[in-house]
Amino acid sequence: MLLLSVIRRRIRILVSLSRFAAATRSMSSGSTQRMFQLRVDPLTGNSEWVVIEEEEGEGEEEHGHPPFKNNNNNKSLLLLGTTSYLDMLNDSPRNRAFRQAIDNTLISPSHVLDIGAGTGLLSMMAARAMGSAASTCGDSKQGGMVTACESYLPMVKLMKKVLRLNGMEKAVHVINKRSDELNVGVDVSSRADVLVSEILDSELLGEGLIPTLQHAHDMLLVENPVTIPYRATTYGQLVECTFLWRLHDLHSNEAHASDGLRLVPTGFDNILDSHGETELSIRAINNGQVHAVISWWILQMDREGTIFYSTAPRWISMPTNKSDEDWCDHWKQCVWFVPGQGIPIYKDREVHLCAVHDETRISYNINTHSRIDAMMYNFEGGDFQLELSPERIAIYGDGEWRSFMSTVIRNTLKGRVDPLCVVADDSVFLTLLVAHLSQTSKVISLFPGLQGKGVQYIEAVADANGISMDRIQVLEKKRTLSSMLDTHQKKVDLLIGEPFYSGTEGMLPWQKLRFWKEKTMLGSLLSEAALIVPCKGILKACAMSLPDLWNSRRCLDKIEGFDHSVVNTTLGACGEIPAHEDGPCIPYFIWQSGKYKKLSDVFTIMEFDFSKPISPSSGRNQVEFVESGMCHGFALWIDWLMDSDNSMLLSTGPDKRHWKQGVKLLAKPVAVVIPGSSSLSECCHAVIEASFDPSNGELLVRHVFS
Repeated sequence: MLLLSVIRRRIRILVSLSRFAAATRSMSSGSTQRMFQLRVDPLTGNSEWVVIEEEEGEGEEEHGHPPFKNNNNNKSLLLLGTTSYLDMLNDSPRNRAFRQAIDNTLISPSHVLDIGAGTGLLSMMAARAMGSAASTCGDSKQGGMVTACESYLPMVKLMKKVLRLNGMEKAVHVINKRSDELNVGVDVSSRADVLVSEILDSELLGEGLIPTLQHAHDMLLVENPVTIPYRATTYGQLVECTFLWRLHDLHSNEAHASDGLRLVPTGFDNILDSHGETELSIRAINNGQVHAVISWWILQMDREGTIFYSTAPRWISMPTNKSDEDWCDHWKQCVWFVPGQGIPIYKDREVHLCAVHDETRISYNINTHSRIDAMMYNFEGGDFQLELSPERIAIYGDGEWRSFMSTVIRNTLKGRVDPLCVVADDSVFLTLLVAHLSQTSKVISLFPGLQGKGVQYIEAVADANGISMDRIQVLEKKRTLSSMLDTHQKKVDLLIGEPFYSGTEGMLPWQKLRFWKEKTMLGSLLSEAALIVPCKGILKACAMSLPDLWNSRRCLDKIEGFDHSVVNTTLGACGEIPAHEDGPCIPYFIWQSGKYKKLSDVFTIMEFDFSKPISPSSGRNQVEFVESGMCHGFALWIDWLMDSDNSMLLSTGPDKRHWKQGVKLLAKPVAVVIPGSSSLSECCHAVIEASFDPSNGELLVRHVFS
């Protein structure tokens, strides 16, 4: 990576928003609270609002579980266990910065409003700083008062437990609403003098920070309130990085592909207007090609500018209370890609950059000549927009992957006359590839996630690839085939997928077994000689040393003096938890997990045979360690066997950066040694087993060390 220059220009933003507000709806009636939570079945893609009821005043269950009244409890806990709450609460520099700023600022009784309160940590800090004199009904002019606003019902329940555990339940007034639903004189007795909040994302603005805090300043706060944090400053750096560029420039990367297909034909570009800009002139320190702007932000916690918190990469030296050894997962640096082919730049020459922000995002524009207009860029062609993740763009532009898939489909089509092929997933590449390789084929694409956008895209690029739309049909009105009326009375010869389902990139690897579910549902429409591609899924695993990731999700104890142990099980912590309370598998890019090392060879746990109907599956294997070290868990993924000859295998393991793996962290790290070691006190073997439930798409993983 070639580093060119650092942008040092401040953008002052005061923002906040309660978490999960878009994914839940809540209401209350008498002593009963109800939450409507959106749940998606990973094997069907169907979503439904699930009602979760909770009785106020009900007795608490052990290990921090909220006493939900129905059987959806596990689903709710699973959702909380895969959020960023745990690693955020394990971020000691963050917690320390807020505590120092609150202690230094709240030196007299005030009315404090905490928006997006989470577990109530900042609220408790505020109450303690005012001498624990807060009252839920006191006048802020006479005594301290803390109001905690949190919209997500399960988190409200956890907050109440944390407050009770720390003897602070009477010091903090908890309101289960969005901040823009609060009314002075109804929900709170008066406007607040002080705002404490931390509801930011990696880009700073992505959670609706500006409109939420604008509402707070207009409706909930006094004039000239104290705010913690006080200001946010964004920084950036121009970089040349071929790896990042592959996540963006599909047009250039596919130009070298041998298959002749063009997913981004000439003329497909896009421009959207934006507003709010800052212009900069930047001097380059090296020759190179500007591929992207990476950005991060720093919080100035107090008005005086003595306390800071930074999300900068480790090579940047800026005022902050973080050390080089601190690692956290919940905030990462952001990447903005330079449109087109990138920009060549020369040492000591100036680059003109325009930084643009609207209410929810920050963008940039660059050139090397003169003043430029502010614009934001997205991938679109014609009058529609097709959104693909950076990893999917990199996969589609990877010549090796395209050659592999071309070989698979070419072998599958060999000897078939007028084949009917069904693309079961959202692969626009396979749709075009089949039509390209077989001039007599008929292709039906289900596009369960892309739907209408997939139709528009195929129509837009088919002609550029010399393909007639008479040979491609997309079921735009429904997600699957229901009868032979949909196939024009013809049996399906080929059922294929990558598998890739749009919008599920953040899910666990085995949730792509939706392909198996689709195949089972289409069983009656398949010909006797139909080929299924892929024909098998193979669950693979590897023992890993993952110290940074494990520490970011370890059990909570005292956070700046406040006991949080009651939330550990619900948030899926690892560490000192009951043996029967196993944490969830989390989807993660292993290569982004800080320090990591493989401790065992890759091994198979079980196989999923797509030639048979979907069914419960289980398997086990012994883990043989080949490296000594501290084992923090297992990485799990699926390798896709594309042909019955076992010759074409597509891996999505840790060595492949464009796919997420599933990570099963151990409750306690285990020191392991390689076989033959003289040590008798450390483990050298382990057994891991897993079972797959087709009714909900969940994979249960167990392990035993010996």
